[in-house]
Amino acid sequence: MRFLLASVALLATQASAFVAPSRGSAAASASAPATSLDASRCGNYDYDVIIVGCGVGGHGAALHSRSQGLSTAIFSGGDVGGTCVNRGCVPSKALLAASGRVREMRAEDHLSEFGIKVEGEVTYDREGVARHAKQLANRVKGNLEGSLTALGVDIVEGRGVLVGGGGGAGAVEGVHEVKDETSGKVYTAKQDIILAPGSIPFVPPGVTVDEKTVYTSDGALELQSVPQWVAIIGSGYIGLEFSDVYTALGSEVTFIEALPNIMPTFDREIAKQAERLLIRDRPIDYRTGVFASEVTPGIPGVKPVTIKMIDAKTKEHVETLEVDAAMVATGRVPNTANMGLESVGIETSRGFVAVDSKMRVMTKHGEDGVVVPNVYCIGDANGKMMLAHAASAQGISAIENICGRTHEVNHDAIPAACFTHPEIAMVGPTEEQAIERAAKEGWTLGKSQGSFRANSKALAELEGNGMAKVLYNKESGKVVAVHIIGIHAADLIQECANAVAAGTTVQELSMMVHTHPTLCEVLDEAFKGAVGMAAH
Repeated sequence: MRFLLASVALLATQASAFVAPSRGSAAASASAPATSLDASRCGNYDYDVIIVGCGVGGHGAALHSRSQGLSTAIFSGGDVGGTCVNRGCVPSKALLAASGRVREMRAEDHLSEFGIKVEGEVTYDREGVARHAKQLANRVKGNLEGSLTALGVDIVEGRGVLVGGGGGAGAVEGVHEVKDETSGKVYTAKQDIILAPGSIPFVPPGVTVDEKTVYTSDGALELQSVPQWVAIIGSGYIGLEFSDVYTALGSEVTFIEALPNIMPTFDREIAKQAERLLIRDRPIDYRTGVFASEVTPGIPGVKPVTIKMIDAKTKEHVETLEVDAAMVATGRVPNTANMGLESVGIETSRGFVAVDSKMRVMTKHGEDGVVVPNVYCIGDANGKMMLAHAASAQGISAIENICGRTHEVNHDAIPAACFTHPEIAMVGPTEEQAIERAAKEGWTLGKSQGSFRANSKALAELEGNGMAKVLYNKESGKVVAVHIIGIHAADLIQECANAVAAGTTVQELSMMVHTHPTLCEVLDEAFKGAVGMAAH
């Protein structure tokens, strides 16, 4: 029950923090009656709302749907919790927590500064670490399923497929039917259908995956082995986090990155600090500007994994690596194949479903697309922001729009984090993107920084590395973006995300009192620096 209440509270928080009404006031939306649709009578239909996909996004939509009094069914496809809970952010945090303890306890010089000495060798049980991750995923999955059933959401175990008349008729008449792919039974929705199928790992051409020696994040989370030398193809969030796990447990890592820079999606100033803290000080090297054009699995202890690399521009062969294992961390693609989208007139682009700002599905991407009545799409499948909590926010927004209260998600206010040691977190555009935006929109970009090196709490933890960078509009004072690298950055970013969502100015933030001594004073320093005040 405590989890259920926490889930409802979380959804309410996301609704206010991430979903802003495009017309009218937030107060008016909040004061609207709980049931703005006639949910008590479905007529000839089975449910008011049907949700296809039971990951974090589908779960969030289902809970909010029930809070509005709408009868709701959700197709789980046998995967309650989806990628995040079963094969993503939840179990990976367990691996990072366990491996992080190993790293801390093996850092003799660091411990000695605390006056701590560890006698004997620090060891770990690989199977025990993997079991911790699996047990956590199962526990959270059970909690999610329990919260759905407790609120009266019907869970359909099969995979949901849209049913239409063909010839694009759905785009004109609306879509009301979803078929259970396993049983063949058709379920009908009086109001709307929400697509939340999530995504799957992308495996580039030429890469052969056996999920033993060459694996995606799905296989990596099983921790079947700790290779002596592992190549990680891709240096984004997933690759960085696993490099943290592997090096803590004793592996050497080589990144293979197709773009010219390591960590290409990160703010460049933050990426440079991350390279120093997370790569140079560890047994990690990297190749940039190259494709892994051919990856052949090996046999553990018998034959190595072979990786042939070509230049990203010339496509000429440049190097062949032989490693113990290779992890493919080259991003994710929508899990939208064979969902019956074509039968209702929905075209995809690289698997992504086009949606408008209200999460309503469009027939196609671009100006020629028109709204498909009664169908919404949230989460990874629409490609707007491939994060679990973004999917949940979009699900809440979709239900709000279904209930007749116009809402749009402010994606600039949704934070993200990379749970390395130290962590990286951000909200809003990178500095490079903010510079372009300011020039295009005609305002002046301001920048202010705070340092962990001058923070009492960070120094007490002997974790003085890192910085927080605040980007703001000089004319309005509003916070545009914040980027942090340092201890507990993932927790610190929420204050900044709330500021972006609420339109809070650096002047207002500089006058807010931060607890002393805490890590959040790093942000206080940056806020005060933006308005010319000295942090105390």
